[in-house]
Amino acid sequence: MRKKIATVVVKVDPKDPDPKAIAAAAKAIRRGALVAFPTETVYGVAANLLDRKAVDRLYEAKKRFRGKPFTVHIADAKAIRAMGCAVTKKARRAIDRYWPGPLTIILKSKDGRKVGFRMPANRVALELLRAAAVPVAAPSANTSGEAPPTDADSVLAGLDGAIEMLLDSGPTEIGVESTVVDLAVEPPRVLREGAVKARTLLKFLTEKR
Repeated sequence: MRKKIATVVVKVDPKDPDPKAIAAAAKAIRRGALVAFPTETVYGVAANLLDRKAVDRLYEAKKRFRGKPFTVHIADAKAIRAMGCAVTKKARRAIDRYWPGPLTIILKSKDGRKVGFRMPANRVALELLRAAAVPVAAPSANTSGEAPPTDADSVLAGLDGAIEMLLDSGPTEIGVESTVVDLAVEPPRVLREGAVKARTLLKFLTEKR
């Protein structure tokens, strides 16, 4: 059993986050730490996707099935191609319409894997992702099976002692998880309905232009 660690809680202004706090959290992610942070939907917990030990710790902290991949959170759509995924016409339409925002897009990589991407509409999240400058795996900041947290206290209820840092900017705006759409299949398929209504999304993606 892994030894509990001291989770440092740093309060940040959601409209004007302290650059020093963002820089410290970004540095922690690069060094392999787990950092919880707000998005417009729910709180997420970030790990450096390039650091195998950090990703293993993320699975362990969430008590998540190892075969279930994590969504990659990004601050720039260019990161999609950098990770070996093509931006299809439907993906471009979804990105232009819904990003930044509560939509996770699944695309196929050159090696045939499916990768989920999300660009959150939250200043703290976007500044953190830019400052981290590494691919960031970021599922919701709760143990599997529990409700996704919408405030810092809820994050601590499940992950206190399992993560190094928590950026607390108060309650999230939407409070519902992102909608997940698989654009690696045709026709597109909604795997989870969240803040974006499935019917509206599919109609938008399939209507002729």
